[in-house]
Amino acid sequence: MRNQEILFVPTNPTIIIYMKELVQTPKTKIKRVSQRGSYDPEVIYKILDQAFICHVGFIHEGNPVVIPTSYGRIGDNLYLHGSAKSRMLMTLGKGGEICVTVTIVDGLVLARSIFHHSMNYRSVVLFGKPQKVTSEKEKEQALKAFTNHIIPGRWEEVRLPNKKELKGTTVVRLPIGEASAKIRAGPPLDDQEDYKLPIWAGVIPIKAQPLDAIPDTKLSKDLTTPSSVTNYLAKFHHGQD
Repeated sequence: MRNQEILFVPTNPTIIIYMKELVQTPKTKIKRVSQRGSYDPEVIYKILDQAFICHVGFIHEGNPVVIPTSYGRIGDNLYLHGSAKSRMLMTLGKGGEICVTVTIVDGLVLARSIFHHSMNYRSVVLFGKPQKVTSEKEKEQALKAFTNHIIPGRWEEVRLPNKKELKGTTVVRLPIGEASAKIRAGPPLDDQEDYKLPIWAGVIPIKAQPLDAIPDTKLSKDLTTPSSVTNYLAKFHHGQD
């Protein structure tokens, strides 16, 4: 739920910016170091759009289960997909409560005291009841979102899924309505008296950096690297986020 309607929808359908924050709930309210929390959809969506992997927590046959998987976002909805026979997707398709988390680690924070060692990170936690996607058109849109979330433009370069492949794939939609972000950035925060100690302290930055693409050995020799790959690598080589 939100306390204001959508302000505008840019031409990129995966980005929606809101004027105000998501409404806090007992599940999403950040209590520990609350100043690091955010309920701003723009902050939440930016983290979701930069990360690749989420962890999905759910109850299966009375037991808690957490599964890592990829995802895609279209507007206000997060989409998960997998084999129609997947334990996770069969459970999620029934509409039970789930928790989805996404984390990006930006650095290791080394303090003077062991107690204050930490990490710089950006994270999002979402709660809700996923809904199984039954529309073939929406399923295809979700699969496109998954693909282009990882490598923008890749969907337009490859063979698209056929009827059999679509039938064998389950997609579920999770509305992004109950969510919060938590972010830590900056140097270590030691106790005041520890700053005088002769102990090194600081931050070791961590950044995911792709290496040069390795062509499949079965490729035809006359095939060149597609623009989705070259553009993706160029973005990192030019130091962009």
